[in-house]
Amino acid sequence: MKKSIARQIAEFSDQLKYEDLPEEVINEVKRYMYDSVGCAYGGYHTKDLNIIRDIYKEMGGKGEATVLGFGDKLPAVNTTLINSLMVRALDFNDIYWKDDPSHPSDIIPAAWAVGELVNANMKDVIVAIVLAYEFEQRLCLFAKPGIRERKWHHATLTQFVSPVVAGKLLGLSVDEMVNAIGISGCHNHTIGCPTAGKLTMMKNTVDPMAVQSGVFAALMAKKGYSGTERVFEGKEGFMDAFIGWDAKTESMKPTDMEGRDGISSWAWDIEALVGGLGESYKIMECGMKAFPTEALTHTHLSCLLKAMISNDLEYSDIKEVKVTCFAQAYDILFDPTKYRPESRETADHSLPYCMAAAMVDKKITTESFSDEKLNDPRIFEVIDKIKGEPSQEFEKMFPAKQPSRVVVTTNDGRTFEEYLEYPKGDPREPMSMEDLENKFNSLAGDKFDATTKTQIKETIFNCEEMSARKFMESLNV
Repeated sequence: MKKSIARQIAEFSDQLKYEDLPEEVINEVKRYMYDSVGCAYGGYHTKDLNIIRDIYKEMGGKGEATVLGFGDKLPAVNTTLINSLMVRALDFNDIYWKDDPSHPSDIIPAAWAVGELVNANMKDVIVAIVLAYEFEQRLCLFAKPGIRERKWHHATLTQFVSPVVAGKLLGLSVDEMVNAIGISGCHNHTIGCPTAGKLTMMKNTVDPMAVQSGVFAALMAKKGYSGTERVFEGKEGFMDAFIGWDAKTESMKPTDMEGRDGISSWAWDIEALVGGLGESYKIMECGMKAFPTEALTHTHLSCLLKAMISNDLEYSDIKEVKVTCFAQAYDILFDPTKYRPESRETADHSLPYCMAAAMVDKKITTESFSDEKLNDPRIFEVIDKIKGEPSQEFEKMFPAKQPSRVVVTTNDGRTFEEYLEYPKGDPREPMSMEDLENKFNSLAGDKFDATTKTQIKETIFNCEEMSARKFMESLNV
């Protein structure tokens, strides 16, 4: 490779301009900002978010950027973590899942905070957000199989993207951005345990921490700090350490290894990461969430809710619910710890819990994971009636499709079967503006009146001529 992967990313990022972006891409950025702000308003009351905010308020520091929903002014690096965790806290923000999963909107707060720091205009912030989606989603196609299959968390991918987003707004040169990628990419690899077994507050925090670290790396590079250029392909770099690559010859070395789902050949797809940049934009392929739950639960929940509502069933009518899902989903969602979740973080990643709550209430909302609901005896009356079954046939269909078959059997012997291949919010069945507005209004709750909610929406969708500072102030009315 004549040019390092990091340099190819840096060169494209340096050259991308607002004028290069199709109108549909600009509009999609606004839709994801609107969705993310709604998720943040929904998450601002959570315990984990407020612990982090309290720590940083006690530390204090220069008021460089705005904490969303609160109006605090704190250093941009610290504000990035708070706002990113606020977007992420309810697990309701966007989702892209190919060989690896990701939530690119976790990185949007880096653009907001650094945009405020340098008083950028929102056109530049929009370009930075396009880069966030572009490279976060491309990295989900890079490892074959994904790093999640290799027992690592997707925050490992985010570490390479957040310095690009921050660096673009800081006006880093190509060399400086290469350094920023190398700085961040050296030390933010995240093991998979935050989303395995019994989950804790770290489930939602590891990605925001990688976002924060990328902002700091970009600031270091701006001051002249150097970082490893061949952080991807070099000796003991990302690809070498994660197997399937010969760093000496910088060539592919597919290697049979055992991961989550058995033996597979580990390799890399460099073309997926840096090929065809600018020909189209990955943000158009991302999805949104219709439920505040782990993404792989969505088709199953939709099937169950359709069966329950269409046939006027009550939770007390149900003898058994049999769920057929692809093997990777089964491993994540039917872990034995998921049948007795003790925290919101475990519950929203537990398909048995989510389905039991849906059976009881015929809906899934953020309130489905309240302390009261986690102790609702009706949920635990039916949760053991939910049985999972992995399907290798379905596994072969993923990630192009997320198939689910749900068979509901009633106490009187009737059966109802539903089948879906992708959830609401998938690019093939996108959230409409009405869907988005309903989601936003529900998440904002009584924090704002109807007039203010409309005003915030109009601000986001007409933000081009605003400064980042004015924009963030407008979200804290």
